[in-house]
Amino acid sequence: MDEKKLLEATLGFLVRDGKVWLAIKTRNIGRDHWNGYGGGVEPEDKNLIECLKRETQEECKVEIKGETAEKVAVIDFHNTKSDGEIFVCKVHIFLVKDWEGVPQESEEMATPTNFKIDNLPFEQMMPADKEWLPLVLEGKKLIAEYYYGPFQKELIKERKIEQIEKFPEEHSGEFRMH
Repeated sequence: MDEKKLLEATLGFLVRDGKVWLAIKTRNIGRDHWNGYGGGVEPEDKNLIECLKRETQEECKVEIKGETAEKVAVIDFHNTKSDGEIFVCKVHIFLVKDWEGVPQESEEMATPTNFKIDNLPFEQMMPADKEWLPLVLEGKKLIAEYYYGPFQKELIKERKIEQIEKFPEEHSGEFRMH
């Protein structure tokens, strides 16, 4: 199994009428787990919203309308590779309530499914998701850190999580952080 080293990414959850769309990742970090849509920030992305829009279009053929994605979390995932190397991926997480289209299956994301927010398949999601995802779906904003072992199979250290009122400018999504 490949171990992708990703340093900055977006992750969006399509939410409407008390339900959220998830799909099963088919490769890289999160493979074989239910997840939202997103991926790595590319040099051509002008900002994080543009990255989220591009990734969502590629992964599920849905078009996010305007600048309607709401930033709800910034999580630093500390990932330990099987060779012991550690890299941190800063993931900017958004809730998306205004989009066009119905999520479709793609090469990267299989079986798009609409789940009730109070009945998410946490046992088939990434281990940290059951802690932070319910909070952001309740409307809270977070800055957090999680520490994963090889292949993101288990959490290996105490997590850090802080609820905030508003993101500092460097976490707003307007400018990329490197």
